[in-house]
Amino acid sequence: MVIDMDEKATLVIKNISNLITMRGPNRPRKKEEMSEIGLIKNGIIAASKDKIIYVGNGELPKDIEIAQDAKIINAQGKTVTPGLIDSHTHLVHGGSREYELFKKLEGKSYLDILNSGGGIYDTVESTKKASFEELLKKAEKSLNRMLSYGVTTVEAKNGYGLDDFNTELKQLEVIKELNRIHPVDLVPTFLGAHAVPKKYEDDVDKFVDILITEMIPYVSEKNLAKFCDVFCEKGVFSVDQSRKILSAAKERGLFLKIHADEIEPLGGAELAAELGCVSADHLVGASDEGLKKMAQNNVIATLLPTTTFFLQSEKYAKARKMIELGIPIALSTDYNPGSSPTENLQLVMTFGALKLHMNPREIITSVTINAACALKLEDKIGSLEVAKKADMAIFDVPNIEYLIYHFGVNHTQTVIKNGEVYDMTSVS
Repeated sequence: MVIDMDEKATLVIKNISNLITMRGPNRPRKKEEMSEIGLIKNGIIAASKDKIIYVGNGELPKDIEIAQDAKIINAQGKTVTPGLIDSHTHLVHGGSREYELFKKLEGKSYLDILNSGGGIYDTVESTKKASFEELLKKAEKSLNRMLSYGVTTVEAKNGYGLDDFNTELKQLEVIKELNRIHPVDLVPTFLGAHAVPKKYEDDVDKFVDILITEMIPYVSEKNLAKFCDVFCEKGVFSVDQSRKILSAAKERGLFLKIHADEIEPLGGAELAAELGCVSADHLVGASDEGLKKMAQNNVIATLLPTTTFFLQSEKYAKARKMIELGIPIALSTDYNPGSSPTENLQLVMTFGALKLHMNPREIITSVTINAACALKLEDKIGSLEVAKKADMAIFDVPNIEYLIYHFGVNHTQTVIKNGEVYDMTSVS
């Protein structure tokens, strides 16, 4: 397909051994559709500035003119995919919590660590103390790593200020600035309901009211977030409290996400279906009834296997059951300092195979078009088709099976973001 023959090709990638286009409808892929990846052998793709103008095999049509200064890349022996999309991260935070790992190995529980001032409250204190510039520099370093793994779009949440709204706003402003200065596109999510502040432990509803009457209206008015998220879990926010928060956000024009049933089947999956959340995330403890309702209401399941792994749990989300039910799946790093301190989406893809029992085609779908749908960007990214953004990753692997099989290394050779070429061989 060609968009406009008057546009000169400023980038051509030719001789692509495996071109994974993900061509198809701009909607979440489910069931057997998750294995339909639009593979083209000996592929070729052309872009004019930041837009794709041709996708096919063999040679470019003669009526496509190549600009004199065009970048020509020979991808023989390589695999090209849409730019990967990390659709659930806690990108902006202060400090780190490496000391907790060794406490866990000594037998301390999460609650033991939390009650001693650790856990999320440690990150909250570090984020409050960090300056805007410190948070920016730290998050930029993580974004650079993500880009090096082939990631071109990232969802980023706040949530480490809790009752300190200024800290929550500081995180959102860092996300906004990074989106302006960094090649990777950022999609901001307001997660004021990440945990219950200590001062409101005996009156959680009062904090919920503050979220609804003060924080969410301000975030919406200032256009600081596209989504609103809430941690619906035992000991955090109940189903009723989560419903109030998300309903208020929906009334203010924000799209909805939910941390649902990460540990216990509290009813987060059912709530996601009820409210029409774009995605429900984690879902390790989701009930069968909740999953059925998600399928009926086209809620995307964003699964985070490296979180389960790092928490040393053997209970993973039921990906195969979800696929059988017709739930579209996205995979993400859940990058955060406490339960998944990794920016490596390629590693997540391997865990998708080894721990979630997904096949390679389902996995590549989950980090491209389905992840794009989880961010409501499917009309712009997630597949390599004419008129979509020129966001691509070139992997030095013969096929996607090898990309997932040979784990623990970075297979990215080149990343193309908005038509700009970034050579990653020096950072792989």
